[in-house]
Amino acid sequence: MKFGIFYEHQIPRPWSERSEYDVSQNSLAQIELADRLGYDYAWVVEHHFLEEYSHSSAPEVFLGAASQRTTRIRLGHGVVQLPTNHPIRVAERVATLDLLSGGRVELGLGEGQGPVELHPFGRRVREKRDVWEEAVKALIPMFSRPSWEWHGQFFDFPARNVLPKPYQRPHPPLWVACSNITTIASAGQWGMGALGFQFVSPDAARAWVNRYYLNLTRHLAKLADYPTNPNVAMVSGFMCAETDEAAREKASGWTFFVFCLSHYGRHGIPAPGAGDMWELYQGWRETPKAQETLRSGLIGSPETIRRRLREFESAHVDQVILLNQAGRTTHDDICASLELFAREVMPEFHARDGEQQRWKADVLGRRLELEEVDTDAYQVYAHQNEDIVRLTAAELKRKMALKEAARRSDA
Repeated sequence: MKFGIFYEHQIPRPWSERSEYDVSQNSLAQIELADRLGYDYAWVVEHHFLEEYSHSSAPEVFLGAASQRTTRIRLGHGVVQLPTNHPIRVAERVATLDLLSGGRVELGLGEGQGPVELHPFGRRVREKRDVWEEAVKALIPMFSRPSWEWHGQFFDFPARNVLPKPYQRPHPPLWVACSNITTIASAGQWGMGALGFQFVSPDAARAWVNRYYLNLTRHLAKLADYPTNPNVAMVSGFMCAETDEAAREKASGWTFFVFCLSHYGRHGIPAPGAGDMWELYQGWRETPKAQETLRSGLIGSPETIRRRLREFESAHVDQVILLNQAGRTTHDDICASLELFAREVMPEFHARDGEQQRWKADVLGRRLELEEVDTDAYQVYAHQNEDIVRLTAAELKRKMALKEAARRSDA
């Protein structure tokens, strides 16, 4: 099993003049530390306008800085939003980053969060999957062909040689965001790595990993000409401390992450620049649901985390991506967590990665036939339940008004 770290660049209110500067600099220092400690991947999101939840709107710039402070860790776009970026600019930026890093880029591709992010760029939610698929088809040949043109529904450009070309040939490995769990099956069919959140249980992980590899080996239907990237990765809330109690105390940022994810999905941003997610969060953080969220991640002592990881390892999850830059989790606690995990947990799972690679080779070579497992019972992630944030009557009324406004805007 391999391990990554994950960055949204969360900055709860109130903000100071240095808030964004400090988060950027601390995140770079953490990635530099992770590189020295032997972590395999550093993933950075792209989001727009999601105040407090994510201030990471230019991940290619941040990863460019990280490339000069690290030597071996893979640098992942988790993910580039294709509906809000022109394919030519994606190709140019990704290739440049790959050259700067000496060929360490992983290219995750996604659709964007919803109306909050898409509408200012002239995109509609109902079109985002179609835009994404067309963008993939338009993008991939640019990495290797000396001349490429595209004339489609959403993008249209004449023949050009898109420069520079990436260090990795033909291009960095491809991944797709699986914010909807059923996209894991599609990722297998497309031959891309699957980037998703933690499965609700080890049984769910086993079912979806099987579905992914069955689609990849039996129903492969790539969107363009690219090498397959057979990998399933899951993002999990994370905090490693000497005791379970200490880890839970330091990991409250994970509950802020979950709260914001659910809240923005339900409400959008009714008053840009005037909201306060941290204040709204205070009423929820002590609820039973919030405490359940703390128990759902990889949060605990080294032994507790080892025990949980073994379950996902047995389900053949390829990579676990650890999220502990969340809420107000301190830089010192993040670094201490990374160091303790690297010392007490990671070596055991790195040592057995060869077994996972042999299993994967047997599956891909059809020497091992996977069983068909029903995935219908595992349609949600641990943190994506509809009732995760309890709404008051006033909030529910406002939610319905916002949905109706969005529907009219999309119409």
